[in-house]
Amino acid sequence: MADEVEERKLELVEKLADVDDEIAEIFLMEETPTAEDMKAAIRRQTVACAFVPVFMGSAFKNKGVQPLLDGVLDYLPEPVEKPNFALDRTKGEEKVPVTCKSEDSLLALAFKLEETPFGQLTYMRVYQGMLKKGEYIHNVNDGKKVKLNRIVRMHSDDMVEIDEAGAGEVAAIFGIDCRSMDTFSSGEMNLVMSSMFVPEPVMSLAVKPAKSNKQNQFAKALNKFTKEDPTLRVKVDADTKETILSGMGELHLEVYIERMNREYDVECVSGQPNVNYKETISAKTEFDWLHKKQTGGSGQYAKVVGYIEPLSLEEQKEVGKPNEFENECVGTNIPPEYYTSCEKGSNDAFNVGALVGCEVEGIRVVLKDGASHAVDSSDQAFRICMANAIRDAMRRARPSILEPVMTVEVDCPTEFQGTAVAGLNRRMGMIQSSDMNDDGSGIRIEAEVPLSNMFGYSTELRSQTQGKGEFTMEYLRHSAVPRNVQDELQKKHQEEREAQNAA
Repeated sequence: MADEVEERKLELVEKLADVDDEIAEIFLMEETPTAEDMKAAIRRQTVACAFVPVFMGSAFKNKGVQPLLDGVLDYLPEPVEKPNFALDRTKGEEKVPVTCKSEDSLLALAFKLEETPFGQLTYMRVYQGMLKKGEYIHNVNDGKKVKLNRIVRMHSDDMVEIDEAGAGEVAAIFGIDCRSMDTFSSGEMNLVMSSMFVPEPVMSLAVKPAKSNKQNQFAKALNKFTKEDPTLRVKVDADTKETILSGMGELHLEVYIERMNREYDVECVSGQPNVNYKETISAKTEFDWLHKKQTGGSGQYAKVVGYIEPLSLEEQKEVGKPNEFENECVGTNIPPEYYTSCEKGSNDAFNVGALVGCEVEGIRVVLKDGASHAVDSSDQAFRICMANAIRDAMRRARPSILEPVMTVEVDCPTEFQGTAVAGLNRRMGMIQSSDMNDDGSGIRIEAEVPLSNMFGYSTELRSQTQGKGEFTMEYLRHSAVPRNVQDELQKKHQEEREAQNAA
């Protein structure tokens, strides 16, 4: 046993010598590094992100917990040792260094939310400046101003009231209504500590509590989860009145349904997961629409003229949203106070596409002209007029359906490479690369696969690789579906609408 321990220790020193010059020098001189030498080297390379120390243990029986806590102290950097960067929202999220000085303007990140009998408890890391009891801070994400009435320092389940927390510290605050990953400042800066980009959900399912008396707990759970996770969305279907839960995949949604049961004692009934398709257009199309309604007294009158055209992915990223509205009106045929209503009307039209009723993206709307009436024109009239004009134009603009495409990485032993590749090909995957793993123990296959074809893949991969294969999946983009798939989706949508109408 002692010989094996010595052999393993030598192997550890060799690994460390590969990345740390001081240990390499000691190793080449055939000297034995001391425990302090090893600790210092591991700390240097951990701070430099050359590797990650791994500890073995189990919290269940308190095994290995103390060495882990010692490792946090010995190896992880102090706040001032690692540079941090904020993102400037006024300059396209350009990186701005954070000073980690308590005397500078405040920058703090809400990284965890917890429900308590006293209300929401928000955990914050202070990157710069100070949190002081009684002062006001600004939520950069939603623009709200909040007062710090109660600040506490947490130690396990114990909390200690404090008056302030400086740069580098973690504190918890009561009485703040915010979301996870919101940034707070003293008001002088428009900086955020995490990117404002949130990917659109790619999968949805209908969900409801199994028992009607759990409706309040169900709503409370959904409210908390959507605050924690910006990629989780909740909406009520306008036709079926069902609660629709949307997220980044089947497992993502299953986790939250299981958490509802475990944390809120709400057993849920869920429908089949559905892929979040979208719609777009492929041709420039003009519109000239008149909305006129007379029912006695003041009526409704509005006219809009313009065109819609495709908006590329690059242009969507540039404008920072999936669709764009441009007002090129000259003169006062449409009074300026109705421009906002026209934009709202176009957004209303984007909620339901012409083919299968999905959200629409990749469209630029250009308003050129129109007409109004001194008595009958109103915000409502122009909003309705614009929505109907865009819906009609989208039907004529060669609409198409987009499906989410995922980047799939499969790791498996080399002998199963052919089987794994064939499985991805059957699912209409496009193989991007196939290389050896970093440690040479197997093969890593990267492919782009439509999400609709990934249902049941984990079971299939286990079967193909005798349980030795694993995969990860990440959203890449939405791409146009083949024509035969589009026809099938339209047919299915039509059948569902007929069934709803019959009911």
